[in-house]
Amino acid sequence: MNSDDVSVKIFKALGHPIRLKIVKFLLAEPQCVCVLHRSFDFSQANLSQHLRILREAGILESQKIGVEMHYSVKLKGIETLLTAMDMTVAEYFNTLDF
Repeated sequence: MNSDDVSVKIFKALGHPIRLKIVKFLLAEPQCVCVLHRSFDFSQANLSQHLRILREAGILESQKIGVEMHYSVKLKGIETLLTAMDMTVAEYFNTLDF
């Protein structure tokens, strides 16, 4: 797997609105899966699937503490990437003719 493949894998994982929200939520601080479940309005199975995709992309890591699974952002560059994306989106909207 080369760097382009990894880039595509990361962008694909972040390309879903729910996964993007999860990552932005976890940037503030690691959270228990139970907190994630309460914070987002979708099923436990759906949440688990999105968390799996983010883990497989290397974006998140998990740690079992007692009986609870906690998730955190593994790649610290993700915050920089999302900040750059927010700036790009703002630039995009600034170029639109309304």
